[in-house]
Amino acid sequence: MSTRILKPLAIAATLLVTAAAQAGAPMARFQAPGFYRTTLGDFEITVLNDGTLDLPVDKLLKQPPAKTDAALAKSFQKSPLQTSVNGFLINTGSKLVLIDTGAASLFGPTLGQLLGNLKAAGYKPEQVDEIYISHMHGDHVGGLASNEQRVFPNAIVRAGKLDADYYLSQTNLDKASPEAKDNFQGPMVSINPYVKAGKFQPIVANTELVPGIKSYFNGGHTPGHITYVVESKGQKLVLLGDLLHVQAVQFDDPGVGISFDTDSKVAITERKEAFAAAAKGGYLIGAPHLSFPALGHVRSNGKGGYVFVPVTYTQPR
Repeated sequence: MSTRILKPLAIAATLLVTAAAQAGAPMARFQAPGFYRTTLGDFEITVLNDGTLDLPVDKLLKQPPAKTDAALAKSFQKSPLQTSVNGFLINTGSKLVLIDTGAASLFGPTLGQLLGNLKAAGYKPEQVDEIYISHMHGDHVGGLASNEQRVFPNAIVRAGKLDADYYLSQTNLDKASPEAKDNFQGPMVSINPYVKAGKFQPIVANTELVPGIKSYFNGGHTPGHITYVVESKGQKLVLLGDLLHVQAVQFDDPGVGISFDTDSKVAITERKEAFAAAAKGGYLIGAPHLSFPALGHVRSNGKGGYVFVPVTYTQPR
């Protein structure tokens, strides 16, 4: 082959190699394992993220959409809002307790990461002793079962009896409209394997479930919605369940309801009381739909609303 041909080929090859060397690395497009660990007295708290769900909060919140959009913009957010779904793993030293289990496959492909994050956090599902459910919406119970089998084979599951009576009722499922049947089918598929195994215990009153963890009924979001209070060595964490959904809106104005509530008037009253108590007591709060890692404090803004102050990143010591 003549040098007239070889020389241009060599130059072209050099340019290709140079271009390849200068090309950027491909986008990774995945997040780090979603768990965050901290301590509360003698307890260890691990927040487990199940993923996020895009919510059209401008349509769901019970106020003019423009007002929601303005509140979101102040936090550099917009609707649909990528909303966290979280669970809380509490190691008391004698019991391993999981509060809420995420959605698993019930709400689409952007959720279902809680089990993997539990394993990434150093635990196995068979190590979980007790599971407490804030309420029986699918994004809180979906992680309990897979293919009609218990994901947490050794765990006792507890939830409010009022929720169990409502969401596990075949009569209510039969009466539901076609678009509302999922509201009952999801909880049934998730919880019935534990019912059949004799591992479901409804909560019938405010009580201490294990040393250091208490249940408190505050309906409104669902008939049997429960918040859980965790205390150790004088330190306190209150897990609010779905008393709030949109932190950029409902802290500043806790009087804004959402269409998911069974009774928004009651839910608003409960939210206001919870925020006021947290601001006065200075204790930690957490909630499944607070932005991961979903822990922080509440302080009054002096105008009838509140400010959420997320925890500072720390390492357990």
